[in-house]
Formats: sequence, C-alpha cells, structure tokens
Amino acid sequence: MTTRIIGTGSALPSRVVTNLELESFLDTSDTWIQERTGIQNRHVAVTETTTSLAIQACLKALEDAGKQPEDVDLILAATVSPDCTFPCLACEIQAAIGADQATAYDINAACAGFLFAFNSAAAYIACGMYRNALIVGAEVLSKLVDWTDRSSCILFGDGAGAAFIEEAEEGIVSMLQGANGKKGMALYRYEPPILHPFLKQTTASDDAGRSGYLEMNGQEVFRFAVSQVPDSIIHVLERANWEKSEVDHYILHQANARIIQSIAKRLGEPEEKFPMNLHAYGNMSSASIPVLLDEMNRAGRLKRGDKIVMSGFGAGLTYGATALIW
Repeated sequence: MTTRIIGTGSALPSRVVTNLELESFLDTSDTWIQERTGIQNRHVAVTETTTSLAIQACLKALEDAGKQPEDVDLILAATVSPDCTFPCLACEIQAAIGADQATAYDINAACAGFLFAFNSAAAYIACGMYRNALIVGAEVLSKLVDWTDRSSCILFGDGAGAAFIEEAEEGIVSMLQGANGKKGMALYRYEPPILHPFLKQTTASDDAGRSGYLEMNGQEVFRFAVSQVPDSIIHVLERANWEKSEVDHYILHQANARIIQSIAKRLGEPEEKFPMNLHAYGNMSSASIPVLLDEMNRAGRLKRGDKIVMSGFGAGLTYGATALIW
C-alpha cells in the first residue's frame, strides 16, 4: 500500500499587484522584473490572512476529494508566515472546519514546506498510524518583505494550496528530503531582538540583520537550486526505477523562471514538462507547489496514471522531491 492524492484546493487574495504598480514607488520596471524572474503579477493579502486562505484551500480540497471534515485523521500545515505563533495554523484550521478528530501541527521548511508535510503525512499513513491526511501550504509573505527593497519584494506573493491524501494501492513511489544548514543564512528572517528587564543594554551592531524583514542572497539561492533540485529529482527517479522520459510533469517550486529553465536544461528534459504559473503569482513559498497542482488538476491537465515528480527548495536550506503516480 502507498498514498495517493485524491483532492486538491487553493485560495488566493483578491488584490493583484502588477509590475507596473511597483514602478510607481520602486526603482524598477516591468521589463526588468520579467526578464530576471518571469513574474508579471502577484496576489497580496489585504483583508485575507494566512489562516483564512488556508481554510479556503482545505475546504476546496475536501470537496474535490468528496470528504467531510470529520473524515480527516491528520492536518499538517506548512508555513513561515502564520498569523500567530501559537496556536499553530493547523490547529486553527482544525477548529474552523470542524475536523475535531484530526491530529494537527505545523511544519516550517519554507518553500519546501509542502513537500516536507506531504512526505511526512505519507510516512504516517504507510506505518498505519493514520488513514489519511489534509496537507496545506499557506503564506502571507507580503508582511515579511521590505517593500522598499526592489531585490526582494518583487519576488513574493500570498496564497494557499492544499491536498487530501489517503491510503491506496498506487500513488507515491519514492520520496527524498534533506537540508544544508551550513548555507542557511543565504535566506533568513530574524524575529525582533529580545527585550526584557534582565537584558543588558545592546549596541546597534548586536541587532544587525534583525529588521524583521526577509533577507536573501539571491545568487547563493540560485546556485543551490539549480544544482540540488536536479540531483534530488534524479535520486527519486532512481528509487522509483523510472527514466526521465517517462515523467509526464515536473511540478517544481515556483521561485524564478530562470531557475526552472536551468533545471530543465540540466536534466535534459523539455521545458514543456515543467509547468509554470509564477508569472501570475510570484513566489508563494510553501503554497507554490500545491497551488500549481490544484490549477493543473482543475484544468484537467492531470490524468490518472500520469507520472509526476514534485520538487521544492527553500530557506534552511531545505530541499525535497517526490515521485508519484496521479
């Protein structure tokens, strides 16, 4: 027995921010952004929250799977931008949808978070601890970026994507996940510094880098992605005993069009096998893979029996890949 996806869902904020809007307050241009990233628009939360987006995506996934909240055994939520530190996002989802019997907790693996949650849930199901799981990646990154920094704020968007999985005869074939913590500071965000009556007075240098905004070494992340992702994909293909040519779709984290194109080239696979929606949404971190998966599912682009490889990478630096039959 293995684990299969039987339902997907997604949710996006209604407010769309175009590159042209960014031109009005940043030293940038639509042409500059598109040439370097492939991004044209991104959705930005105004009235929505990480929790509200996650709840919508989860309810849509349950509806697509033909399941009720009381059927859910496990809820795993991947996020780096929850609305509160605790209770965790997964517990908020459990309460909101009425999945009272489900175990619920969060996973923080940044842009690889959905895959880490997906693989963890599959392992729980494989060992017989749970029969099914509701997995969601949800982010409101617009509250974490410095909107005066043109090198980072242009990249990110908000959204949520979810999948319902359960035990099946056919589905996941092989999985991989890992981390390279030594290079973790290529992408980071500090919480505000410690402030309490027992703290000695600090100097400005002690708080350097603790702006509360996301900070990124884009070149380092690019190099990591274009080397680690192909290696991860090859590894899961070898475990699955699949040839690259057998794969119908490579569903990758939507960070940058150049990264995805470079990965396709390194694998020697046609770009047509690497669907992209980042032009419309930007980098949604843990939400990017499940939102793309849901779009493809609802558009009828995924057929039962299709061979799919999902792969993600992100802060940590974390990475993961999964080979599965749809």
